[in-house]
Amino acid sequence: MSNSPLKIGVAGLGTVGAGVVKLLSQQANLVSLRSGRDIVITAVSAREPNKDRGIDLTGINWCHNPLELATKKNVDVVVELIGGEDGIAKELVETAIADGKHVVTANKALIAHHGTQLARSAEAANVAIAFEAAVAGGVPIVKALREGLVGNKVSRIFGILNGTCNYILSEMRQTGKEFDVVLKEAQDLGYAEANPTFDIDGVDTAHKLSILTSLAFGSEVNFKAVHIEGISQISPLDIEFADDLGYRIKLLGISRQTGTGIEQRVHPCMVPIDSPIAHIEGVFNAVVAEGDFVGTSMYEGRGAGEGPTASAVVADIIDIARDRILNTFTIPAKELQKSKIVPISDHIGSYYVRFMMLLYL
Repeated sequence: MSNSPLKIGVAGLGTVGAGVVKLLSQQANLVSLRSGRDIVITAVSAREPNKDRGIDLTGINWCHNPLELATKKNVDVVVELIGGEDGIAKELVETAIADGKHVVTANKALIAHHGTQLARSAEAANVAIAFEAAVAGGVPIVKALREGLVGNKVSRIFGILNGTCNYILSEMRQTGKEFDVVLKEAQDLGYAEANPTFDIDGVDTAHKLSILTSLAFGSEVNFKAVHIEGISQISPLDIEFADDLGYRIKLLGISRQTGTGIEQRVHPCMVPIDSPIAHIEGVFNAVVAEGDFVGTSMYEGRGAGEGPTASAVVADIIDIARDRILNTFTIPAKELQKSKIVPISDHIGSYYVRFMMLLYL
């Protein structure tokens, strides 16, 4: 392992990017001791150079074009925190890999849509593409699947993967308020975006689920195979009836290996009230994995925000500093298989159906 400093270039200085700068600055000594070398930010890029972000960028090179980070000689690792499945984020990652640089990203859309090809390119170039922060924020589920559970054959993985939806459903249950009212409150509190479509329609959860599926089952990332339903049609009456029946409603992402292929689905579920995941409230995430030797294990924590997501980004950076370059999706990317898709029409399970009837006397 090299003793020279690991040089970092950060693209995107929003909430997470600023958090990464803060963490590496405030925890510099601890990070150095744990990684065996200093980790220094040498270059950054963002849209507004003069914006006050509450971080000290003194002595750090500013790049007006983020693509400059991909070819700079004083950058060993490119941290992509721009977001978006295509565009400049994808170009930056591809260029960095082609230049022999490691990549760390929190971009779940990018990995969900292009993860297989990016992994194959990175492994061919003998560099890492790491994305712990792309799934469940501060919950180290990617590391759990790639390391802690690596000796297990996983049969199912499921969980609460979107804090916005979980907050809305928790508040609706606790207050009895309608969906639209709680969504507006979540936006005012900063828990929901001004345009919350990706969250409430289940797309964000599906991005994360498709990544977990590849990690768990050694399959190519296949976002298009995910059946997706959101939570906008859930009413306080549904939540009340679920409670009467001994359940709580949660938006779950569920992936299961079956005898005919892989089933991936995102939709509201009625979860037994005595199950641990039923008690995950507010903006918290939780993921449950079922392995043949380990049995069932659950991982819980904050799924978003400056601190938790920055923590996950820095964990990946420290792995690279230690020269721990693992297979991107648990097995070599060239071995990832196209798995047969099990459509939602083949799913057999229990369903809740509510009928509203008018009685004429």
